[in-house]
Amino acid sequence: AVPDGWEGVDWEVLPTSRKVAALTFDGGASNTAVASILATLRSAGVPATFFVTGQFARAYPDSVRAMAAAGHPVGNHSDTHPYFSTSTNVVIRAELAAAEASISPLTGHTTRPLFRFPYGDRTPLDIAVVNGEGYVPFRWTVDTLGWKGTDGGITAAIVCDRVLDTARSGQIVLMHVGAHPTDGTTLDADALPCIIAGLRERGYGFVNLREFTG
Repeated sequence: AVPDGWEGVDWEVLPTSRKVAALTFDGGASNTAVASILATLRSAGVPATFFVTGQFARAYPDSVRAMAAAGHPVGNHSDTHPYFSTSTNVVIRAELAAAEASISPLTGHTTRPLFRFPYGDRTPLDIAVVNGEGYVPFRWTVDTLGWKGTDGGITAAIVCDRVLDTARSGQIVLMHVGAHPTDGTTLDADALPCIIAGLRERGYGFVNLREFTG
């Protein structure tokens, strides 16, 4: 069952007045920056939450094992990253189950209750279906846009500024573990030290979503 009080919402901000931020990383296309991100988190002593697809887990099992071994929860990001708003309830449930079956053996933990909609695409019915499978969907307060790469006019400095400019209690930060498919950049990984230092300077601590939901 979904934890009490968490139903019916695709959470964009954590329900807290504490000055804490949740750094979250999606994994779908590639694992290029996983090692760099984990190294930065380790050296800074910062927790994070990862959301990966079943396809990602099957393609990069060692990366998923490394996330879990470092103590970071790994949530469900669907199996094949479809648009849920145009998927049937049966397909949605199958996507969740297939991803869980690929991820949990690598981490030693269920992905529940942590879920993120592919593309952030959802309807109220989709949220209800996901809740019915024991998942709490987490959206984001800010998308760093690091995934756009330098080809999309983004830099590591822009990524960092986007996070710091939107800092608030319960902020959920969306980043990605892969490289841009054409320019090869990993701007979220490059900006991560700046993000952590900047938030700490502003008095923020860090939480992972599993410890927060209980």
